[in-house]
Amino acid sequence: MLEVLYEDREIIVVKKPVGMESQSAASFVPDMVSEIKKHIHNLYPDKGEPYVGVIHRLDKPVGGVMVYAKTKKAAAALSKQVQDRTMGKVYMAVVCGRIVDNVENFVDYLLKDRGMNQSKIVEKGTNGAKRAELRYQVVDRLEEPEPLSLVEIQLSTGRHHQIRVQFARHGLPLWGDNRYNPAFIHRETTGGKKGRPSVALAACGLSFVHPAAGKKMTFQVRPEGEIFERFDFLNTYPPSGGGFLCTRGGEEYGP
Repeated sequence: MLEVLYEDREIIVVKKPVGMESQSAASFVPDMVSEIKKHIHNLYPDKGEPYVGVIHRLDKPVGGVMVYAKTKKAAAALSKQVQDRTMGKVYMAVVCGRIVDNVENFVDYLLKDRGMNQSKIVEKGTNGAKRAELRYQVVDRLEEPEPLSLVEIQLSTGRHHQIRVQFARHGLPLWGDNRYNPAFIHRETTGGKKGRPSVALAACGLSFVHPAAGKKMTFQVRPEGEIFERFDFLNTYPPSGGGFLCTRGGEEYGP
């Protein structure tokens, strides 16, 4: 069942589940675009093939809040916000190890290996490398049975596997990451999909200006997964109680 957080004639904001592709997949497995098209068609069966514009992406094992455009004009306006870095994205992640600095910036250069579907950090100036920047703050910690840190992350750029690669390269790989965390690459567990845990990363916050109404919209969702539930901080997250808050000129708008 598609979980819709907000919808109007221009946009639809949804919560992507873990394990689903955020764009059309070359298979018969459901993806977010096909599910949204199905949802719109069920609402308006006489309007023909629905338009669904992909604005940003989440890795398949990552769940969280996403916005899609329902018109080409809205898609262009939202895509420009992504390009101008005015669309705000907030993530929650559980990283392995003790973090010394409570607040930190990572600035690296990432090179994507399309054949391996991986990215790696390289020297500045490397052909094809792209600048990757994020800022994080530690919001909670655990010491037993292993040192873990819960971090809130704000992305300044949106690169392939950016959060996973940068934290791994800086000695703080994400819990459950079977691509960049050596401790999980061959680790089996009865709790994860196909015997493996899901990477402890979730897109928990998204803010943008509505492409037609011109009002700022902010959405927050709670990260899901047993590893997140270990942290007391998330008992009161999101602080607004979920859903979204729309603001313009100091006013607040509900659904």
